Amino acid sequence: MAEVKITNVSKTYEGNPRTVLREISFMVNDGEFVSLLGPSGCGKTTLLRIIAGLDEQSSGVVTIGGENVGGVPPRDRDMAFVFQNYALYPHFSVRDNISLGLKLRKIPRGEIENRVKSITEMLGLDHLLDRKPRALSGGQRQRVALARALIRKPKVFLLDEPLSNLDAKLRDKTRGELKMLFKKVKGTVIYVTHDQIEAMTMSDKIVILHDGQIQQVGTPNEIYEKPANVFVATFIGTPQMNILTKAQLGALGYPLEGPLADGGDFACGVRPEHISLSQEPRPGWLEGTVAMCEPTGAQTILTLSSSGLDIRCCTALKWPPGRTRAWFTFDRERLRLFSGADGARLAEAPAQAAAA
Repeated sequence: MAEVKITNVSKTYEGNPRTVLREISFMVNDGEFVSLLGPSGCGKTTLLRIIAGLDEQSSGVVTIGGENVGGVPPRDRDMAFVFQNYALYPHFSVRDNISLGLKLRKIPRGEIENRVKSITEMLGLDHLLDRKPRALSGGQRQRVALARALIRKPKVFLLDEPLSNLDAKLRDKTRGELKMLFKKVKGTVIYVTHDQIEAMTMSDKIVILHDGQIQQVGTPNEIYEKPANVFVATFIGTPQMNILTKAQLGALGYPLEGPLADGGDFACGVRPEHISLSQEPRPGWLEGTVAMCEPTGAQTILTLSSSGLDIRCCTALKWPPGRTRAWFTFDRERLRLFSGADGARLAEAPAQAAAA
């Protein structure tokens, strides 16, 4: 395996004034699982294609194992690509789809057979070797595509939304299998997804992109606990973080103490799970009307209307259907402040500043 380093990579297309990627820089360490996460059109697939050599950057450098791969064709970069549509040959058997790359590289037949046996047993495909792709389920085709990548023993694995064609239950099962699989083979993985749950549960590190720019690079916990800006704060987390301006906090009647009392403009973020709820009045708590109640089993998601604002909350309480009023308060230690000017996170949390 090998590390991958991206340095100041930008991409524009001739005749298109929009910059698809702008000054992208980050490192993927040897054996690390890194997700490129962002909404559709943010540039994550373009970046993956540049790393693979399928597209060429307008500026910047890509190095693999310390070697600048600018101008190096895809076949010579020693990378394995798993596409969203799996790209299996329909008239080939599972065995032939998996082994084709080794045959083209003139690997001895005995070694090919050993590798096919080992990888298909690991992925539970050994009983499907003679089937054609049309006779496989979506999950089985996905595992064949992975087997074809794994059997090559490449330096780097590149995966472009490989689970998007699976149903929700199979996707949930497969992402856990993928995480364990790549830990087992100690693979260096770059994984493109727009699904925050995939990125949060599978990754060692996440690169969040928006409009062709990096918004934040960090571990899942770092990104969740300390989002770099309002975009990251609202993109990560389901339901998304509530963002309230200073004026809106005042309209709610929330006490403006510590940094909240400063004269500067800011936005305050609080996640739905960091809001305490009560079915009865409590001193100092805010009051709201239940506009929507969404039971999910383990928790209930409430949308509360208060002072003209909608506040999303999560609770383990089983909310009675007829209960239309609720009282709530924010966990001050979990509030996050963002600049009113550019949305960047302010380093000091309200509770910490008050304690100081």
